[in-house]
Amino acid sequence: MNIHEYQAKALLKEFGAPVAEGVAIFSADEAAAAADKLGGPLWVVKSQIHAGGRGKGKFKEESAGEKGGVRLAFSKEEVTEFATQMLGSTLVTAQTGEAGKQVNRLYIEDGADIERELYLSLLVDRTCGQVAFVASTEGGMDIEQVAEETPEKILTLPIDPDAGVTAAAAGELCDALKLDGVAREDGLKLFPILYKAFVEKDMSLLEINPLIVMKDGRLRVLDAKCSFDGNALFRHDDVMALRDKTEEDEKEIEASKHDLAYVALDGNIGCMVNGAGLAMATMDIIKLYGAEPANFLDVGGGATTEKVTAAFKIITSDPNVEGILVNIFGGIMRCDVIAQGVLEAVNEVGLQVPLVVRLEGTKVEEGKKIINDSDLNVIPADDLNDAAQKIVAAVKGA
Repeated sequence: MNIHEYQAKALLKEFGAPVAEGVAIFSADEAAAAADKLGGPLWVVKSQIHAGGRGKGKFKEESAGEKGGVRLAFSKEEVTEFATQMLGSTLVTAQTGEAGKQVNRLYIEDGADIERELYLSLLVDRTCGQVAFVASTEGGMDIEQVAEETPEKILTLPIDPDAGVTAAAAGELCDALKLDGVAREDGLKLFPILYKAFVEKDMSLLEINPLIVMKDGRLRVLDAKCSFDGNALFRHDDVMALRDKTEEDEKEIEASKHDLAYVALDGNIGCMVNGAGLAMATMDIIKLYGAEPANFLDVGGGATTEKVTAAFKIITSDPNVEGILVNIFGGIMRCDVIAQGVLEAVNEVGLQVPLVVRLEGTKVEEGKKIINDSDLNVIPADDLNDAAQKIVAAVKGA
């Protein structure tokens, strides 16, 4: 689960991290009061959407102006003007895709005198099974570009969970970020704070880009992105209260109600698979044969007929889906349950696109019989390779 920047900063502030004062607003009428509360003389008006690259983004509407989703305001009048332009407009960034996202809330924040911009993040490093810091002096840039072009400028530092952020580890991070003086003192305090917040709140990612050194030498968290482990949210009612469903795909919200692992993608072939590994392989082979998957969907090992029916409904609700591939290898999951679920879903919502079904494993013959005895216009497949070729051909033929 993701949260907005202003929410992430409020959370980090509770742990003692240095952040600027700011006010979240939901209508242009609130802009003047927010500017008054902060005092100025420089304000930053920030679009709050779950996507990066907001400053470089562009609004679809001409009325929103040519400036991006993060704007400097030098007067209270400009704060109100920008708020009026940005709220309700659609911001397109490198991470939103062409559709963009509507801006429903803004964060008005005190400006900062920036001397240097740094990059800092924490994530779960699966190569070592530990939480790791990623630090670079190249803040404010795409870290992927930095990693590709100048990897020597990035430090990845795993943290021993028993020891936590030791003085030596904090010092190494300070060295990597070239911090000295009061900035180094701030860093030695900040890094353990961020690690504590990451662990205690069960985050999966905490990204600060940029972490700035101000002209007075102090550190400040200028931007913050937090993602949380969905499997641990039951422990954090306070984090769940921050959820903004308007930023989430409706199909993903519906899938979560049925305990389905579903991620919407941009392709045209819907996939229903059991097992995350098989689902990834299915998406890969669809791409291999020249098409794009419309989703990742893992119905799990013990899905019921009702769960499969729900999964099929979610796939067919996507207007981009031009064909569906059901790929089931029955271990714990039984092929007859999958077949019955597909049959019930089709009878309820109809079938307007080609459907390829590949079943193998437990109760496979029973599952095939259910499909074959139905009136469904199903294209059977013998294996994954055969299934992928058939669904791609069917979609392109259509």
